[in-house]
Amino acid sequence: MASTDPPAPPPEDPAAPIGPGASLIRRWRAVDYRALGLALVIGSLGGAIFAAFQVPLAWMIGAMVFTATFAIAATGLGGPIIKVPPGLRAGMVMILGIMLGSAFTPDILDQLDRWAITLAGLIPYILVCLGLGIVYMRLVTRADPVTAYFTAAPGGFNEMVMQGTAQGGDERTIALTHSARIMTVVITLPILIQLGQGFTTTGERAPIGPGLLELSLLDYGLLALCVVGAPIGTLLRLPAAQLTGPMILSALIHLAGLTDGKPPLVAVAIAQIVVGSAIGCRFAGTSVRTVLAILAGSLGLTVLLLIVTLGFAWILHGITGIPVLYLVLAYAPGGLAEMSLVALALGADAAFVSIHHIARIVLIIAFAPMIFLAARHWLRPRHPQPGED
Repeated sequence: MASTDPPAPPPEDPAAPIGPGASLIRRWRAVDYRALGLALVIGSLGGAIFAAFQVPLAWMIGAMVFTATFAIAATGLGGPIIKVPPGLRAGMVMILGIMLGSAFTPDILDQLDRWAITLAGLIPYILVCLGLGIVYMRLVTRADPVTAYFTAAPGGFNEMVMQGTAQGGDERTIALTHSARIMTVVITLPILIQLGQGFTTTGERAPIGPGLLELSLLDYGLLALCVVGAPIGTLLRLPAAQLTGPMILSALIHLAGLTDGKPPLVAVAIAQIVVGSAIGCRFAGTSVRTVLAILAGSLGLTVLLLIVTLGFAWILHGITGIPVLYLVLAYAPGGLAEMSLVALALGADAAFVSIHHIARIVLIIAFAPMIFLAARHWLRPRHPQPGED
C-alpha cells in the first residue's frame, strides 16, 4: 500500500549560503559569466573604436551599437547569446548617480523659479507625446490599442512593459520599441547637437571625470558613502532608485561643500560600457526581420517625439531664457542615466537635465496606468456582440 505521507523535502546543500546575503550570492552564482564576459569584451571594443573617432559619449554609444549588432547577428546564425545581469548594471548606475549628484552646486538654488516653469511643462509634453504616439502606432505600425498606448509613453521602460503586458499588450513590441527609442535618441542626439552648434570631431572636450590620483582619500570616502543611497532609495520607492538614491546623497554632500570631487574617469567609462552593453543585449534572441520591423516603427515614433521635444524647448526657452540645448536634453525621450550622461558629455547642466528626467518618469509611472484605466473602453479592441455585424 502506497504511503500517504508527503514527500520528504530535498536534502539541504551544506555548501549553500545562509544569512541576509544568501540571495545576492545565489544571484551571482546564476550569472552566465561567459555571456557576460563576451558582452563586455564586445562593448569595450565598440567603445574604444568610437572613442578613437572622438564620438560624443563614445564608450556608451560604441558599446550599445556593437553589442546590439552582435546580439542580432548571433541570433540569426545560432551563435552565443550575450547578456549583462541587472545587478551589474545597477551597480554601474550607482556610479553614474554619484557623478550626476556632483553637478549640484549652490548656485542652482537661484534658478529654481525658472525650473518650476519647465517642470510644469512636462505635463502637457507627456500628454502631447502620448496622444501623437498612439495615433502613429495605430495608423503606421498597426499595433493594437494596448500595445500602442504603452509603447507611446515617453519613458518608464520597465513599468510600461510590465503594465502593458498585464493589460494584454505585446510584450516584445513594447520592450524592443522602448529600447530602440532610447538607443536611437542616445546615438543621434549628441551628434546632431554638435553638428548644429558647429563643433568639430577633432575638438578637445573636457573629460567627464578626474584621474584616479587626482582625488584625495576623503573624496573617495565621501563618494563611496553615497552608495548607501541605493537601498535607501529602494525603501522610499524612489523611481530608478539605484541612480536617484546615490545622486541625492551626492548632491547633498556637494551642496554642503564637503567635497567637489567626482568619480574617476575610468570608473565612469566602465559604467558607460556596462550600461551601453545592457541596452544592446536587449536585442539578443530576436530575429533580424523582427528587429528591422520594430526599428522601422520605432524610428518614426522617435522622430515624432523629438519634433515635439524641440517645439517645447523653443517655447520654454522664450518663456524662461534657459538655453534650448538644456531644454532639449531635459525633455528628450531617452533614458534617465543615458540622457544625463549626454548632458555631462556635452557640457550642459546635468543637474537640470537629470531632475527633469526624474520628474518625467514619476509622472509617467504615476499617471499613465491611471489614464489607461480611465480610457480603456476606447483603447481596448471592441469585439462584436452576438447578433451584431
